[in-house]
Amino acid sequence: MSHSFLSCVFFTFVLISLLPADCDRGERKIVHVHEDETGDVIVQTAPGVVTTHRGGSIILPCRYHYDASGEDSGPMRIKWSKISAPALFSDVFVALGQERRGYGSYKNRVSLQEDGPGDASLVINNVTLDDYGRYECEVTNELEDDTGTVKLDLKGVIFPYHPRLGRYSMNFHEAEKSCKDQDGILASYDQLHEAWVGGLDWCNAGWLDDGSVQYPIAKPREECGKKDNPTGVRNYGYRHKDDERYDAFCFTSNLNGKVYFLKTYRKMSFLEATKACEDKGDSLAKVGQLYAAWKLQLMDRCEAGWVADGSVRYPIVNPRMKCGGLEPGVRNLGFPSKKYRLFGVYCFRQVGDKNPQEKIAEVINKWKSNHV
Repeated sequence: MSHSFLSCVFFTFVLISLLPADCDRGERKIVHVHEDETGDVIVQTAPGVVTTHRGGSIILPCRYHYDASGEDSGPMRIKWSKISAPALFSDVFVALGQERRGYGSYKNRVSLQEDGPGDASLVINNVTLDDYGRYECEVTNELEDDTGTVKLDLKGVIFPYHPRLGRYSMNFHEAEKSCKDQDGILASYDQLHEAWVGGLDWCNAGWLDDGSVQYPIAKPREECGKKDNPTGVRNYGYRHKDDERYDAFCFTSNLNGKVYFLKTYRKMSFLEATKACEDKGDSLAKVGQLYAAWKLQLMDRCEAGWVADGSVRYPIVNPRMKCGGLEPGVRNLGFPSKKYRLFGVYCFRQVGDKNPQEKIAEVINKWKSNHV
């Protein structure tokens, strides 16, 4: 990157933009933008965090200024990349003149906002859990270029997880897969720290997305790193991803559907519970979906039910003694015998899905309307 002989001048101003995720509420986001005048191409991005939820839309702010110095300049190349690690980048979107191209899972979901000259802001639609993280905006014209970074955060909930095999049974890759299987991703340190600030207290160490192993303690006690140690997120450091085994801290966000407790005339085994949800055209709720329903949809149900991984759980928003104690949360009764133990069941219905009865009624009503 070439630099001018002028000294660097830093200043901060405020860019006010209406983000699609907030259009329904008519709210305006105020983004503090930092400008670094280091060359002929100057890129401005948001040094803070932009936030949305799974399924929403978001704008990653980026503007540029190019001083052509009276010369005939070629088209600007705008490239957005996701930063997976300090030196690891993956392509998201590239624009050169009128040419546009999205990459990988971002294809057909990303575009440039192009709100006036110099706007290189990236619009991401139908945001996924994997979209969480840091992005780089790079603008290039011939030999001049500059970059800036933006962090995309998601509103959601952390949930500790271990499989039927028991505590400390997963290496990093197995933990990563377990979170995916339960409708989540491995949490970041920032997400875990925010959950600890909100009161999360968990005595078992778990993998995070950067390969470190940590755990949050809000109430120090002897069995959790000694009673005299301060509260905080305890850190085991970076561990061997293949050989060492711990639990996982997973993160999930807004549901594209609804979790519900299926009312039946009797308790069921795991296989019966699975079939009962399927008979409704739905599926067993995953652990992450039950946590999202509890945290984000305030689901409160004092009845234990099967969920997809074979565990039995129930969500409590308003604590009472007869429902497992005085703390809110998702109660976990462990992994009982799938064949001999009987419980209720939590099902999940995707948005827009209709159960078989609704589909039949719709066909009948349509037939009637055509034959009246």
